[in-house]
Amino acid sequence: MATAGPMVTPTDADILTLTQWLSPAYPIGGFAYSHGLEWAIDCGDVSSAADVQGWIEDVVKYGTGWNDCLFLFAAFGAVTGDEVAEIDAQACAFCASAERLKETQLLGQAFCDVTAEVWSLDLFQLTYPVAVGVAARMQNLPVALTAKLFLQGFMGNLVACATRLVPLGQTESQRLIRKMTPVCASVAEEAMNADLNDLRSTTFLPDIASMRHETQYSRIFRT
Repeated sequence: MATAGPMVTPTDADILTLTQWLSPAYPIGGFAYSHGLEWAIDCGDVSSAADVQGWIEDVVKYGTGWNDCLFLFAAFGAVTGDEVAEIDAQACAFCASAERLKETQLLGQAFCDVTAEVWSLDLFQLTYPVAVGVAARMQNLPVALTAKLFLQGFMGNLVACATRLVPLGQTESQRLIRKMTPVCASVAEEAMNADLNDLRSTTFLPDIASMRHETQYSRIFRT
């Protein structure tokens, strides 16, 4: 498992590196993806702050958030390139639509390109959660904190989407992020004690939304 052995106390440098990698300012283009939320808002399934919170929490706990955490932990613990490639193939297979696959591949490609160049790491093209897990291992970063910040970044991008489209005010958006941050921590902690045998997804409506978004007539986001 990725967490085998003594837990490492993160240094200030570790924390600052992770906040840089998983910040909205990191040039991977995460702001361009709604993960199907744009379609849900357009058709009226999500129309309030409470709807946004319910939608995002479900995705984090029961869908992509949970699975991506497992992929991140597995990649962190992978020893060989073949293991990483197998985990990456599973991450691709668990994408419910062509758009979702494109999302994780393009985010991962951008993350690998920038991180390899700045930190001089031997990173190749991987899906986003696998790329983050591999990079965190290469930099000897604390995996639990990596997963928590990864989920918070994912959640923050979805809230930013809802801020523009519902629309939500900035204050309400920040209130939502504060409310949902403990969910990111609890999901990451649960995933830390799980493995790829625990992959699951019961978020059928977000999956359908991502498929419908592929043919949505008017849209702002890429997914």
